[in-house]
This record gives sequence, C-alpha cells and structure tokens, in this order.
Amino acid sequence: MKKDFLSPELQKLNYANPVHLAAVGFGSGLLPKAPGTMGTLAAIPLYLLMTSVFELGLWQYIAIVALASVIGVYICASASKAMGVHDHGAIVWDEIAGYGITMIAAPQGWMWVILGFALFRFFDIVKPGPIGWLDKNTHGGFGIMIDDVLAGIFALLGVQLLACLIL
Repeated sequence: MKKDFLSPELQKLNYANPVHLAAVGFGSGLLPKAPGTMGTLAAIPLYLLMTSVFELGLWQYIAIVALASVIGVYICASASKAMGVHDHGAIVWDEIAGYGITMIAAPQGWMWVILGFALFRFFDIVKPGPIGWLDKNTHGGFGIMIDDVLAGIFALLGVQLLACLIL
C-alpha cells in the first residue's frame, strides 16, 4: 500500500498484517474526515452479511459480536502500540464491534439499520455518563474498546425501546 498520503503514525502500521488492517476497518478508518463514522458505516455491510446473507440466528450473531469485541482488545492494542498513539482516530475496530452490539436482535429493515447507526454514533460521540468516564479512565486495548462497547449497549437499548414503541 502506498503510504505517502498517510500521517506519520499511520505509516507505522503494516497493512499486510491482517490485525492492523482490521484495526483500521479494512481501510475505512484511513479516510481523513470522520473516521469513526466511516468505520461505523463499514460495519453495516458486515451486519447485513451476517443477518441477510448468512441468516445467522440470534445466538450465532451474538457469539460473533462478542468474539469481535473480545479480540478487538488485542486488535486495537496492537495497532495503537505500532503507531505509538493511544486510540488514534483511524482505529475503528471498536466502532465496528459497537455497531454490531447495537444491532443485536434489531428488527429487520433499513429504518432500523439507519436508526442503529444514528444512535450508536450519538452515544459514541457524546459519551454520556459512564461512557465518557470509561473513555477517560481506561487505557490500552481494553480502554479503546470499552467506551464503544458501552455506547453499543446504550444504542441497543434505544433500538429495542423504539422497537417496542413502534412495532
């Protein structure tokens, strides 16, 4: 991969390494504007692949999202260490996992995909209460992941509440 356009920190990543490539959302986190939003957008096709193409059952979906969240600690820590920067904006695996959490048991349809996206981005950006506290007070790969996991849980609760009210 040609690295001339990348910041010095991003040039330190080995893009042939699947761990580093996953950390930057398979390239979505490398976009210069709103990398977290771009990483979350990259999660949508993965969600659709699991639910619409492979038609995973709820427990299979939960298992994959849980695994993505757990291995995300390693993925994010590895990229962060290679760059020498804690929670660089280009590291978006945490957004991918967080959106996956948001969409657990979500009703089918584009309205819910978009609503889940909007709610997750809201909680990830605003970081209310414990999300913000965890973001400021935890470090390493766990620290990179935990605020997005919690934002995903908050957004999941929002999606489920709205589904109960609307459906």
